Amino acid sequence: GRGGGASAVGGLLNGSRPSAELTAFLDQGSEQYTWVAATVGSNTAAGYQLATDDPVMAIGGFNGTDPAPTLAQFQSSVAAGRIHYFIPGGRGPQAAGASVAQQITAWVTSNFASTTVGGVTLYDLSAA
Repeated sequence: GRGGGASAVGGLLNGSRPSAELTAFLDQGSEQYTWVAATVGSNTAAGYQLATDDPVMAIGGFNGTDPAPTLAQFQSSVAAGRIHYFIPGGRGPQAAGASVAQQITAWVTSNFASTTVGGVTLYDLSAA
């Protein structure tokens, strides 16, 4: 599958299902990072974390609407080399707190190059 899924409840409880190709890609050098990747929402993050057996940061908590981490906190983690990849998407922020997830997504997509692996677009945060 791709980075996320849908169900009768709009995909709220579906985790991501990364391909074997993407899982192998994320595993490369993962021991050098606190988080192998970051993505919006804990359900999306869970699928990547279960597939790779490596920590994945859930931006915005359960459904991407919590204002955590802040953009400044995320930028600090990137600058410190703690997060390897950013995988945009997830459930899609829609509430007031979601603006933080949107800010992080906009910052990443404006400052880092993307690549597509196994049908999923991701951004390498280790390369400025």
